[in-house]
Amino acid sequence: MTQTVLILGASGRFGRNAAIAFRRAGWAVVAFDRKRDDLHSAARGADVIVNAWNPPYPDWARQVPGLHAHVIEAAKAAGATVIVPGNVYVFGAQTPEPWGPDTPHRATNPLGRIRIEMEAAYRASGVRTIILRAGDYLDTEASGNWFDQIMIKPLERGRFTYPGNPDIAHAWAFLPDLTRATVELAERREALPIFCDVTYAGYTASGRDIAQALTEVTGRPVTLKQMSWLPLHLARPFWPLAGCLLEMRYLWNTPHRLDGAVFDALLPEFRQTSLIQAVAQAIPPGLRQGDIHPDQPVAAGV
Repeated sequence: MTQTVLILGASGRFGRNAAIAFRRAGWAVVAFDRKRDDLHSAARGADVIVNAWNPPYPDWARQVPGLHAHVIEAAKAAGATVIVPGNVYVFGAQTPEPWGPDTPHRATNPLGRIRIEMEAAYRASGVRTIILRAGDYLDTEASGNWFDQIMIKPLERGRFTYPGNPDIAHAWAFLPDLTRATVELAERREALPIFCDVTYAGYTASGRDIAQALTEVTGRPVTLKQMSWLPLHLARPFWPLAGCLLEMRYLWNTPHRLDGAVFDALLPEFRQTSLIQAVAQAIPPGLRQGDIHPDQPVAAGV
């Protein structure tokens, strides 16, 4: 019997990749249209709801609690499992690594607190929920994230712009792998705890590691240059997003890696794409060189 997934935010980076992954796995995929659809009606008959809605940072305080409360109500009425792409904002700058499902949520900044409260609402709701937590995304097309908007903008000129300390560990995830894992967890949902917090380790890579990967992928030396945050400070009084980006700057200067032990126990056969292959797919095709085989899976962590 075909299972059905309702994807909220199907045009966004996570939602788009999730739709591809679920279709490949044989699921019926329903993309929610906020202009046309009613959430409660759309959720009827859905086995899983992927909640990939992500308003702009400046709107989080106003929109996030209500959006997720609405999803919880619809999932409860439909008897559906909710899968939420989690992030590392909940942990805060002073939390020792590695960060995993048992790591306390100690963020004190506004955006971190919003995420803490949102996840707590799911935990308290009794709705079957999977939080699949990962670091920064590498995508297969430009989707407005840090990597394509800032870091590889000057790659044609042989430069890589990094927004923090390039010598410390940082958590990354390749979206096709992460959403493939989303499908596998969805298919095992009945065997999981009602509230299941799963950390996807992905890649632990410094800025210099990424620059070296880009050198290998492009076939020419890539020079790492640190990003100046001064323009964001200057823009802060009249551009609300600048203040939010500055609030989260600590993640680029706080070494962190994610503990994938629970994930590995749940999905022991899962294999992720190598970092080199992921980076090759995350840059424009005209900048790649050689025989990169992007679909060849390798052991997790490579």
